Order: sequence, then C-alpha cells, then structure tokens
Amino acid sequence: MAAIRGKAFKFGDNVDTDVIIPARYLNTTDPKELAKHCMEDADPEFVKKVNPGDIIVAGKNFGCGSSREHAPVAIKACGVACVIAESFARIFYRNAFNTGLLILESTEASRDIEEGDEIEVDPEAGEIRNLTKGKVYKVRPLPPFMQELIRDGGLIPHLICKYRNARLEDG
Repeated sequence: MAAIRGKAFKFGDNVDTDVIIPARYLNTTDPKELAKHCMEDADPEFVKKVNPGDIIVAGKNFGCGSSREHAPVAIKACGVACVIAESFARIFYRNAFNTGLLILESTEASRDIEEGDEIEVDPEAGEIRNLTKGKVYKVRPLPPFMQELIRDGGLIPHLICKYRNARLEDG
C-alpha cells in the first residue's frame, strides 16, 4: 500500500455521522452526491477546499452517532484519502474498512497536527509524518488483510476480486 500525502483538515472531538453527512441527504446512496455535502454542517466550504489525497484529523470518538455507511462513503468520495483520529466510534471504524476508507488512530498525531499541515501516511510502516513540523508519529501498522480491504476499495470489491481470482485459478 503506497504512502498517502495531503493537507490536513482539523476537526474536534465527537464528530458524529450527522455532521459528516447530514441526515437530510440520506435519500441517496450515490457517492458523488454524498460527497457534495460532506462535513458541510461543520465547515460549509469543506468540499470546495479539499483535494484528492487530503486527510481529516480529528479528536476522540470520530464517527459517533448513527451507524450509517453513508458517512465513510461521503468522506472517501469527496477525495479524502485518510482519517486520523484519537479514537473512532466502533461502528464507524468497521464501516470505514468495509467501504475502503483508510483510518488510523493516534492520540499524539491527532493532538499535534494542525489545520493545513502537510501530512504523509504510510500504513504499511505504521507512520504518520507531519512534513510541516518535521515530526513522525508511530501507529500500529494495519494487518495485511485490512490493507487488502483498503487497496481493493472495501469489503464487497474485495470479495468480488477474491471470487474472480478463485474462478480463474479453477480454470
């Protein structure tokens, strides 16, 4: 899994799924449509400022609230490559991997990284590098099977890929 490099967008503690994607937009499952409204209640200009590969950095309990998969889908679809937080709500944690969104827990990084810092994430090495401040934060490297989920784009694409490969091997 290649390293990711982008600008940090900073949010606080207890960012719930209604802030990530407000309930008024849950009448669609189209990732492109959800992306247009990602984080708009926290920062109405967020989707205009974010670029592919950028990184959300937040505090404790990111993704709390409703157990909707729309939240990680909206984050990923608007171009965010990774979310770094002190901690994640457990259902969001699972939904993120199921939808192919890279997330990493780091108390030190979440507290030290500031809005606009240039960040590089290497999930295989278990490192978050703050290029602006010249600091490195160690995190537990993702297990290989979770790296595969992210690389394949989530659980369903991963299973489809495995199924196709198995059928090819069977001839």
